Amino acid sequence: MLKREFKVNLKSFIIWTSVLIIMFIFVFSIYPFIVVDDNIKNFDEMMKVFPPEMLKAFNMDITSMNTVYGWLKSEGFMFVLLVVGFYSSFMGFNILLKEEDEKTIEYLESLPIKRSNIVTNKIIVGITYIILMVLTLSVFNYICLCLSGDFNHKQYLLLSITPIFIGLPFFAISLFISTFLRKTKKTMGISLGLVFIFYILNILSELAKDVEILKYFSIYTLADIRHVITKVSINPVCVIISILITVLFIGGTYIKYNKKELV
Repeated sequence: MLKREFKVNLKSFIIWTSVLIIMFIFVFSIYPFIVVDDNIKNFDEMMKVFPPEMLKAFNMDITSMNTVYGWLKSEGFMFVLLVVGFYSSFMGFNILLKEEDEKTIEYLESLPIKRSNIVTNKIIVGITYIILMVLTLSVFNYICLCLSGDFNHKQYLLLSITPIFIGLPFFAISLFISTFLRKTKKTMGISLGLVFIFYILNILSELAKDVEILKYFSIYTLADIRHVITKVSINPVCVIISILITVLFIGGTYIKYNKKELV
């Protein structure tokens, strides 16, 4: 069954990973032609127009975008976090639920296999593909950065694994919510909504001190790219919270799925 799950979800993994890689191929290809002396001066002047809070929200106050690595530390990783978050959430919603929607759960129920084993196989596949996506993109960007110029290798390697800390909780939360649903028809919209709500909460928390508390309600806070950029280390608190959220909602999935009426 595990082999079947990897095969069924392989196409989705390839598509989402390819989208990210194609985007970065485009950026690495054109950035050297964009970042010339005149453009850098104009860009620096334009940055002065934006409020400090907005620059902080995209890490532009602590990194310069006069190199492709500088762009990667600001807008680049923000985009990666969004895509990994959506992929993880979408997979979480669909990996179990599609069996009911496509009626294949009736076949699985007829086999001498426990429901907990079905959930375990799904979780193994989901977590594996999320980590593989992050690692594949990390290796690709590392090679491109080595060809593009000098950069902080340790800082990049730490930055490159931060998407895992939001991907796994998104997957676990979505997996748990899916046990309350029957059809996959609306999961795309729910996934988008879930990801963007958490993302907006994180951005808003950076814009003003009055709403800084919102970061404690956002999964994206667990990536903590800013901490990696400034201190060149992973925030251990974020790692622990990421693991706890993942374990908590996966545990809830086992409990709810074992009680769910499937056929």
